[in-house]
Amino acid sequence: MRRDLPAPSNESPQEETPRTVIVARGRATTFEEKRYYTRALLGWNDGIVAGQVADSTRKQYTEDFFDYLRFARNAQYALDSAIFSQWRTDLVERIYLVPDKANPGEMTEKQLSPNTINRMLAAVRHMMMEAEEKKLIAPGTFEQFNRVRGVSVKGLKDRLKPNARVRITPQEMRLLTEQPDASRLLGLRDLALLHTFGNGPRISEICDITRNRLRSRGHGYVVEVRGKNKTEYRDVPLTREAYTAIQAWLAARPINSPYIFTRFDGRGEDAHTRLSAEPLTRQGTWKIIKGYAVKIGLPDAKPHDLRRLVGTELAKKNPRVGQLVLGHASIETFYKHYVLDDIPEDATEGLY
Repeated sequence: MRRDLPAPSNESPQEETPRTVIVARGRATTFEEKRYYTRALLGWNDGIVAGQVADSTRKQYTEDFFDYLRFARNAQYALDSAIFSQWRTDLVERIYLVPDKANPGEMTEKQLSPNTINRMLAAVRHMMMEAEEKKLIAPGTFEQFNRVRGVSVKGLKDRLKPNARVRITPQEMRLLTEQPDASRLLGLRDLALLHTFGNGPRISEICDITRNRLRSRGHGYVVEVRGKNKTEYRDVPLTREAYTAIQAWLAARPINSPYIFTRFDGRGEDAHTRLSAEPLTRQGTWKIIKGYAVKIGLPDAKPHDLRRLVGTELAKKNPRVGQLVLGHASIETFYKHYVLDDIPEDATEGLY
C-alpha cells in the first residue's frame, strides 16, 4: 500500500514549480509530529540511530530527514536515490522568504549555505545506513544513496556568511564581562557564564556543567567537561575570576540544581520567581552572548568566536596547551579553525 506524507501547507507542490519557495509563516510541524509522520511513512524513525549519535545530533537528523521525506512525498520515492539527488538540487535552488529585519514589514530571500546542504545530505545518508544495517530497507540502498555527492562549497561560496568568524580582542572580551548587572540575580549568572566562555569550553559543554565537576587542582581551579563525541571528561582550567564569579552566582541562587548554569523562564522583573532548576539550553545561551555582544558593537559575534579568542591567545604562548584546553585531538584542527593570525602591515618591507 502506498503511504504518502500530507502536502506541507507552506510550500507549493513540486509539480507546479521548479523551485521550492518556503514562506516563514503559518503553523510549523512540531518535532514529535515529524517523528510520527516518519514512522507512519517508513515504519521507522530516528530511533534507529539511538545510542549512535548525541541527542542533539539525533534531533537534527529528524529535522533534516523529514525535510527529505516532504520532498519525496511517499515511501517508494523516499528510498530512491534518484529522488535523493533531486532533493539535493531542490536544496540548492530553494528560496526562503523571511522577514527583513532591516525593513520591518518586508520580506527578503535567503538560500541555504553549502555547509547546511551537505549536513542535510549527510543526515539522510546516515539514516539510510542504519536502516539497511537493521534490515529495514533493501540491501544496496545505502550504497546508492552514498554515491550521491555533496555540493561544492567553492561553487556556492557566495552563500557563505561574510562574518562566519569574528575576531574578538582581549579588550573586547573584558568589555563583554563588564556588561552584566552584578547587583541582579540574572546579572550574576551572566557574568559567571561570560567568564566561563573566556576559558574556552564549547557552548554545549558549558550548558552541561554540573556542580560536582567544578574543583580545585594545585594552585588553581578546573572544570571537567565532556567534549563533542567524547565519552570521557577532560579538565579545562578556570581563571580565579571565573571561579569567583561562579561561586557568587551559586551562593545567590535560591534554588538547588545540579547544573551550574540554570535558566529563567518567562519574562518579568522578579527573577527569583522565574528561576528554574533546569539547565540553560544552547539556544538560550547563544541569545545571551549575542545580546551582550550587540551592546558593545559586535552584532555578528557568536559564542564560538569567544572560543577562538582563547585559541588565538593560547597559541601565542604554547600551541600544545591551547590544543589541550580546547579539547582537539589534532593540532591541525586547532590551528585551522581556532587560531586567527594577524599579518603585520610591514611584513613585506625590506624584501628587496
